[in-house]
Amino acid sequence: MSIMGRISFSCLFPASWHFSLSSQVLPRLLIPSIRQLLFISLVVCLIGLLYLLLVAGKGHVSWITKENHFHRHLARVTDIDATDTTNPNLNYGLVVDCGSSGSRVFVYCWPRHNGNPHELLDIRQMRDQNRKPVVMKIKPGISELAKTPEKASDYIYPLLSFAAQHIPKHKHQETPLYVLCTAGMRILPENQQEALLEDLRTDIPVHFNFLFSDSHVEVISGKQEGVYAWIGINFVLGRFDHVHNDGEAVVEVHVPGGDQQEMLLRKRTTGVLDMGGVSTQIAYEVPKTEEIAKNLLAEFNLGCDVHRTEHVYRVYVSTFLGYGGNAARQRYEENLIRNTAARNRLLDQHIGETVESPLLDPCLPTDLQDEIGPPTQHLYLRGTGDFDQCRQILQPFLNHTNDTQTSLNGVYQPAIDYSNSQFYGFSEFYYCMEDVLRMGGDYNASKYAKAAKSYCATQWKILRERFESGLYASHADLHRLKYQCFKSAWMYEVLHTGFSFPTNYKNLKTALLVYDKEVQWTLGAILYRTRFLPLRDIQQESLKGAHSHWRHSFSFVNNHYLFLACFFIVLLSIILYLRRLRRIHRRTAQRCTPSSVPWLEEGLGSPTILINL
Repeated sequence: MSIMGRISFSCLFPASWHFSLSSQVLPRLLIPSIRQLLFISLVVCLIGLLYLLLVAGKGHVSWITKENHFHRHLARVTDIDATDTTNPNLNYGLVVDCGSSGSRVFVYCWPRHNGNPHELLDIRQMRDQNRKPVVMKIKPGISELAKTPEKASDYIYPLLSFAAQHIPKHKHQETPLYVLCTAGMRILPENQQEALLEDLRTDIPVHFNFLFSDSHVEVISGKQEGVYAWIGINFVLGRFDHVHNDGEAVVEVHVPGGDQQEMLLRKRTTGVLDMGGVSTQIAYEVPKTEEIAKNLLAEFNLGCDVHRTEHVYRVYVSTFLGYGGNAARQRYEENLIRNTAARNRLLDQHIGETVESPLLDPCLPTDLQDEIGPPTQHLYLRGTGDFDQCRQILQPFLNHTNDTQTSLNGVYQPAIDYSNSQFYGFSEFYYCMEDVLRMGGDYNASKYAKAAKSYCATQWKILRERFESGLYASHADLHRLKYQCFKSAWMYEVLHTGFSFPTNYKNLKTALLVYDKEVQWTLGAILYRTRFLPLRDIQQESLKGAHSHWRHSFSFVNNHYLFLACFFIVLLSIILYLRRLRRIHRRTAQRCTPSSVPWLEEGLGSPTILINL
């Protein structure tokens, strides 16, 4: 048999068949043509290019973006190092909180904005050389100067002088200063408010060179204070960084913009519940558009560009005066005195008028004796420690109506998606759970009610023994022990009856600190009031021209296309190698052909090799 002859295959069983294959056809099947090779190469190159652009490039950029956001957020919540005042790219800002009992100055700082209009300033509280926050407080409140408004600037001078010592002098003229007054100033007549503010506006620029204007001094409303607190807490929690990881809670938001409403998927923000001694406040984002009274809704854009909507928020805020823990107890006691006196007159009784015949109070621990009221209406109480009965007695004090979507005092409350929401409870929400019950943190209604019921039913002398043994929080005092039962019931009713939170709600966390830091509303205030400052840095970035942008972009592109170029070179080498093999095979075929021509010239058929199967 000749190697270059014709190969035939035949089979006699089970069916008779055969075919023959010329040896000269084999090379064409075993070695593809140049066109086939080029086509295969082109397809492979396109696949490689698409992979790099759509997968590798996108993954790299996404990873870098998420990594940057993670490090910014981590630095924001764990930064305890002293602020480097020698850093020329560091900016500063001041907020003076003029409260009812005193005034405090907070010094904030932030690095130069990165030029990305989608990101907010990375504001942090300044720390001194001892790594302590730069804060100073003075007493009393500025409202005490209502009759001597000319002393307002002298009153605030120590605070500003303290802050000026911590900020580099050459930075003073570009450091914004805001003096914001709250509850104490709100109760003053408008003419007294204006006299105090005018003295500050006139004298502060004389003594200090901060970035300051008349609009930087004002009395803010309870709504503004609530919005600032909501902004500060969500900023620290990283809820304004709109790069979310897999598994992170998101919410669909309807953002008003242009003629049509846009739908945006972004991180779920956190609602805020805050119960103080006098008032209770609730603030949360309303993701869906609905008609809400303007005095209850705050709509604002935290971004530096008003045309961008990713930082537009609609927040419901409502403050309820008289619904704080202490104010509620005062209203409760006044009601006891009034009703008991009326009942005694009607029935000719003397209940509560002596220690021997006290009025039974289910909202005080068992056997605790207390005295309330002025000397002319003195009332003696003795606790029975009945948590459930206390709750029922307190429900009318909520002034809650049967109307849907109403809260305390019949005020309208937008619907809350309890299946996709989160709330933080501060002040009394935390103290009620932690100071005595020692269960602060994640709120569980059934466990909380059980612990509160047990505390109320405990004998007062046993509670005193536990207190003297140091079993309660270090800052808990006898006042807390006396009114813990009442405040536990009041908090429970405010949350579940007033605000209509279901008893199986699992996403409420009570806290005193966020990431071990006390978050003040002043952080939200400076974040909101400096939101347009990044425009300056963005414009400077734009003025650098396209060359710098091209250079940085090229460095990223170059790294990936260098790999692609190497890939093409290897592929080309393979193609050239296959072509060389093809030429070698053709030469071999040409040398072998003469040995087989004799039988062609004789007119004989080509020899056939039979293979019987």
